Amino acid sequence: MPAHAIRPIGLFLGLLFLGIGIAPGVRASTLKTTAGDIAVSNLESSLRVAWSDYLRFAGKNGAPDRIVQIEQLKAQFLGDIESPDRLDHLAAELRHHEPDAGETYLLSARIAAYLHRFEEAEADLRQAGRRGVRAAMTEPVRLSIQQATGKRLAEVLAVRRRRAQTISGIDELLPLAALLVDLGEYEEADRVYARALAQYRDVSPFPPAWVCFQRGVLWGERMPAPQPERARRYYEMALAYLPTYVPARVHLAELYARRGALAKAEALLTPGARRGDPESRWRLAQVLKEQGRAQEAQEQLLGAKASYDRLLARHELAFADHAAEFYLGDGNDMLKALSLARRNLANRPTLRAFELAHEAAVRVGERRLAANLLAEARARLGNTKAFRVSTLSRARTGHPTAAPSEGMTRPRRTP
Repeated sequence: MPAHAIRPIGLFLGLLFLGIGIAPGVRASTLKTTAGDIAVSNLESSLRVAWSDYLRFAGKNGAPDRIVQIEQLKAQFLGDIESPDRLDHLAAELRHHEPDAGETYLLSARIAAYLHRFEEAEADLRQAGRRGVRAAMTEPVRLSIQQATGKRLAEVLAVRRRRAQTISGIDELLPLAALLVDLGEYEEADRVYARALAQYRDVSPFPPAWVCFQRGVLWGERMPAPQPERARRYYEMALAYLPTYVPARVHLAELYARRGALAKAEALLTPGARRGDPESRWRLAQVLKEQGRAQEAQEQLLGAKASYDRLLARHELAFADHAAEFYLGDGNDMLKALSLARRNLANRPTLRAFELAHEAAVRVGERRLAANLLAEARARLGNTKAFRVSTLSRARTGHPTAAPSEGMTRPRRTP
């Protein structure tokens, strides 16, 4: 790698440590990664080629693996709500054409885990192992499942630390940082995110955009004492790398809306809303309502509901938590929110899942259920630092963990 491709990362880290924000207008090329629009165009082209290769060569040339990687990027960064359907289609095709191949089950496990179908993913991993797939290949997926479901986290943390030291690289550091956040080790998590950027040696804007976004979430939403301005700078950095990054746009729009910069918030949310992203539509509805544009707001709200309902019909576990938040808020269906929150909690009993289910139970008036959820959360997670600084640690039986909020000021939970 030429020196000119490495040096800007050091400069970028210097800006982070000094707390200097990069202005929203700075182009990603300034940061010496591929310009965001070019990277997205390349991604779309690569996906078309991968699907073409798969159809022509029946998956014998690594095309399925490339498809899974690219489709996940499209869903994660660009808000492509069709990607989950295409991934499910691929898994079904592989099972039909290569039912005895270990790689079929490994890819199926990755897809199922990505869509939060964790029991199915674990079963696929067992099948992959029986068909000769090495443990080294299944371990990353297994770790992701355990981390997402809050199982055996002490063991997962030990393995994550070992992998970060021996394998290193951004692919190992980012899940370690995410786990540290879940455990409440916020300062160490931020240092790991910084280390991931320092070690990054590629020109793709996707990984550094992801790091900046996660640091924004960390400082804006997960820290016991959030720092919205610091979070704003990180979201702006993420968008400097990748201007079409939908979740970063949503989070940044929320911060702008809280400051009354409604026109900026609207501009950030509109592209995602046009593509059908339900959270973009929901947050845009809130912004339009604040501007007194009631009819437009209602149209966006109905669009958000339609998008969530469509996604829930096909991929309920993947979207249950976000949809529950929507129905607790402007979606205005508390019973549906509670049902989704409990479904999410049963699937992945994490701290944030307990917080959401407890809030829904309280809002519905299910005081006994709320008390039981609070007791279970304390029994499972009460000795963790994250629980001790959470709203649940201060909750009283049958009482809200926080006052019901309005507009775009409600605390968010991010997967």
